[in-house]
This record gives sequence, structure tokens and C-alpha cells, in this order.
Amino acid sequence: MTTRRDWVLSMTLAPAIPLLARRALASEDSAAEPAAAATLETSRLVYITPIKSNGEESRCKAEIWFSHHDGDVFVVTPPTAWRAEAVGKGLTRARMWVGDFGQWGQSDGAFRQAPELMATASMESDPEVHAAVLSVMGKKYATSGWARYGQVFKDGLVDGSRVMIRYAIDA
Repeated sequence: MTTRRDWVLSMTLAPAIPLLARRALASEDSAAEPAAAATLETSRLVYITPIKSNGEESRCKAEIWFSHHDGDVFVVTPPTAWRAEAVGKGLTRARMWVGDFGQWGQSDGAFRQAPELMATASMESDPEVHAAVLSVMGKKYATSGWARYGQVFKDGLVDGSRVMIRYAIDA
């Protein structure tokens, strides 16, 4: 039997339920962020998608080699690639998943189960940062084709056929 006291107590607590649910979800997100950051040290790939101005994910996604350097994620790509064009159009918000699930289009969305991060993208033009990031990538991908692509990345950053994008991970 519900008493008047039970009813008054439940009415008093009812407004707090959405706040408590939001806090619980925020706790889950903040717990996932350290897992994603730790996975950046061991993963060979990140999956990236720009966030459109309306807040939705772009249809464009890709698995890509990356470097985790000074707390940020760096990728090297042609300036005509959608990820570079998105930054050029001001679409600097991006979502990334950390892990290796093969080609994103053939992964049946499995990458979405990986640790997830939000980041803000910008073009990185400092030659010293380029050298440091390429050095990290060279060690990371030494057995995965760096002998072929390392010089392409290095030369491309000099001649403009490649750009470096810095993804500053949201705190």
C-alpha cells in the first residue's frame, strides 16, 4: 500500500532522475575516454569521420594509419582526401574509434564497438612536428609498409601532395 509519505517522497525525487541518469552516462563516457587514450598506444588504426555542421556524422569514414604524439592524433593524407577537405571547409569536429577492424566498409560497423574519442581537427604545417610525427609513425609501422610509404609521406609533406592533420582530443 502506498502512503501519502511515499507519494510525496517520490514526487520530490522525480525531478532528480534525469540529472542522475545524465551523471551515470557521463561517468560511462569518461571511463571510456581513458580506455581509448590507452588504446592509442597499441592500436595500428583509427577510424575517423567528420561531424557535419548539423551535428550528424559524415557518410565518409576511413581506417587510417596514425601517430599518437604529444597527446594528439596525427594523420598524413592527400589534400584532396575528404578528411582534409572537411577541415578546409571548417568541419573541424571529428569522431574516431581506436582499434583494428579492417576496412571500415567491410567491418559491418564493428569499429563502432571500439573505444571512441571526439576531437578537433586542424592542419599541421610545422616541419618540426612533421619530423617528430613521421619518426613515431616510422617506428610504429616499420613492419607494415613504412619502407614504401614513409618516404612518400615525407616528400609529400614537402611538395604539397600530402598534408598532416592534427586531431586534438577533447578533454
